[in-house]
Order: sequence, then C-alpha cells, then structure tokens
Amino acid sequence: MGNNIQELLQSIVASVNRIADSYHFSDKTSTSFSAIITLSVLVGISVLFYYLAKGGANLFLRAMSNYLKIKYFNLLIKNNFHTYLSLWLSFSIVNNSVEIVFVNSVILASISHKLLYILLVVFSILSVMAIVSAGFDTLRSKENYHDRPINSYLQVIRILLIIFGFLLVLSDLTNQSWQSLFTALGAASALFVFMFKDMIMGFVASVQVTSNDMVRIGDWITMPKYGADGDVIEISLTTVKVSNFDMTITTIPTYALISDSFQNWRGMFRSGGRRIKRSILIKQSSIRYITDDELVRFRKIQGIADFIDRRQEEIRLHNISIGADRSIPVNGRNLTNAGLFRKYTEWYLNNHPGTNKEMILMVRQMQPTEMGMPLELYAFTNTTKWVDYEYIMADIFDHLIAAMRYFDLHVFERQAGSDVQRVEMVEDDFNPFSRSSDTTK
Repeated sequence: MGNNIQELLQSIVASVNRIADSYHFSDKTSTSFSAIITLSVLVGISVLFYYLAKGGANLFLRAMSNYLKIKYFNLLIKNNFHTYLSLWLSFSIVNNSVEIVFVNSVILASISHKLLYILLVVFSILSVMAIVSAGFDTLRSKENYHDRPINSYLQVIRILLIIFGFLLVLSDLTNQSWQSLFTALGAASALFVFMFKDMIMGFVASVQVTSNDMVRIGDWITMPKYGADGDVIEISLTTVKVSNFDMTITTIPTYALISDSFQNWRGMFRSGGRRIKRSILIKQSSIRYITDDELVRFRKIQGIADFIDRRQEEIRLHNISIGADRSIPVNGRNLTNAGLFRKYTEWYLNNHPGTNKEMILMVRQMQPTEMGMPLELYAFTNTTKWVDYEYIMADIFDHLIAAMRYFDLHVFERQAGSDVQRVEMVEDDFNPFSRSSDTTK
C-alpha cells in the first residue's frame, strides 16, 4: 500500500510540474505549488486511512470479544488502543512519503522526518501502555486482585516506557544509539535517585504493602498522624488516598504505610463482629448487700432467679463452714446488688439478638475511680455495619441503664448547677453496725 501511495504522489508531482511548465511558472513557484498539492493529498490519504483503520480495529476487537468471550479486547477499546494504533499507521504513511513531498528540500524533509519520528515513538509508547493498562484492568476485575494496590506497578511500567521513549527520541535527535545514552543515564544515576526519591521510596513501599498484604483498596484505616480515618480509595506509586467519614480526602505518602503505624480494620470486617467496649459508671455508695427478705423481689427478675438459688446455697454452706456471725452482714459472704446486676447484664447480652455468641462476651469491673465504679461491657455485635452497630450498642445500654434502678443502683454523673439537691443526714448512715441484718435500704 505504501508503494501505491508513493506512486500516486509521484504522478501528482509530475502532473503539477507539467502544468507549471505549460504556464511558464518559475522553478520555485512550481516546487512550492507541487509541495502544497502533494502534502494536501498525503494528509487527506492519511486522515482517511486513520478513520478506516480505527473503525476496522474497533469492529475487529469487538468481534473477537464477542466470539471468544474475553473481556480483554473490550478493555483494549476502553484504553484507546485502536486509536493509538491507527494514528501510528497514519503517521507511518506520511513518514514514508515525506521525501516525495519535499523532494527539492532536504532540510524540510529532514525536519519532517524528525517530527514524525517523535510522533511515531509517542504513539508506539501509548499503544504499548494501552495493552498493559488493559491487562491491569483485567486483573482488577478478578476477585483476588480487585482490592490489591496494583496501580503502583502500572505506574512503574509507564515510567519505564516513557524513559525508553525519551531515549529513542534523544537518540534520533543526537544521532547516537539509545544504548550509549542509557549508559550515560546510568552514570548520572545519583542525580536521578535524588530527583525521583519519592517515586523510588513509593515503589519500594508498594511492593512491601502488596507482598505483606498490609493495605487493600476498600480497607478502613485509621492514621491519626495524617488525620486519616476512612476507606482507602486509591493506592498509587507515591500516594494513598483515604476517603474520610466526614467526606474529606486525606492523601498519605505511600512510604508512610511502612514507616509509620496505622490501624487497619479489615480483620474486624472479616470476623463478622464489631467490638463493644464501653462502661457504665456506678455510684459506689449505692452498692450494698442484699438481705434474705429482698431475694423474693430479685427472683422475679428474669434471668437471675436460678443464679440466686445456686449462689445463695453456696454462700449458706460457706458461711456455716467458717462459722460466720450473720447478725452483722459484713461477716461471711453475701449477695450484692452490684453482683446481681452484673450477672443480669451477662444474661441480657447472651440473649440479645444483636450480639455475636461465638465471640468473647463478658462483663467486668474496672479500677474504681473518683468518677465511680466502671462496669465494662466487652462483647461483639453480629454485624460490622456502622449504623447497625451503633443501634445495637445504644439499645443495650438504654436497657441496662434503665434496669439499674431495679437493683437499687445509681449511675454516677456530675451535678449541674441547675439540679435541685436535697441532703438528708441520717445518724444511722454514719454507723453501719447499728443496722440490723434485715434492714432494707
């Protein structure tokens, strides 16, 4: 086809020259007129060939995708491979025929060759990039790779292709082999290391992040140093983008993932349960012994009746064994309202539909403070969805705080200035030994 185009152009040049001779045009005018006509025809042919090649490549790739059921061919179209290839072919036609257009001007022909060669290198690199990008897009569609930070590797390949294309262009402009230029580039490696320090560190970090499976796209990470608390949406060669829960975007250097500490919540999502670790502050002065007469009332509370019977029998046998003087409640062992409430809380958590029964579930007392006795609930919900998690946790604490009054317990909270306070001083409050064992508070 190239020979046919060249023959057509040569015939056009000959025809233009004959017409110019018939009208007695000067050689300069004849040459300029011939160059304009042949260049216009050549551009028209290349544009026509571009659209024909692009349409044909598009149809071919779609047909291969439909026939072979391979998504890769559609991804080639998505990455404009057919466009870059058609442009490369069109400019190749122009490059092969440019001597005919500027047959009488060596300088113009040389400059045109240089410019066209640069364009051919550019579209060659773009075509290869499209092939590689389509391959990476295919990997992203796979279940095992869709959340992997493979963009870093794609960016490295692109950088290497750009450097190779730059060496080819520089080789053509300086009339030196690209191998010798590459050798000279290696001699200046220290300068390039300094210039591309972030890229090199990012690439090393990306390899470590991928090989150690530290972060994936879609992971919820927390990194207070950079103000990041949200989902990872992009991992590139130099940066990691995190979409925070307040709809802001935080950009973190990739190498910071291996140089600084961060928290990845992926394990929580995999486990199927989200941890509840929250305390109720009990006013310590409201914790007291339970008398035998009160047990009738407490046995009516669902979930602790059997526990009261078992524990009361254990306490009775223990007190008999040590000969405890039960005229004073402090002697021997006793049931307390805080202990009953703690047991009720365990029962309630074990029977709540929102808790995960396969994971740790316990209720424990923490170190007493000036703010009261912390009763900590340590359990896991059976869902990891944030909204559902918050609802389940609120539902549990709403019930337990409301239930505390049935155990004669009080939540500790600071008094506000507007609170109405009434202080009653009872002499017996200062002398616990004056109370009988059957006194109910």
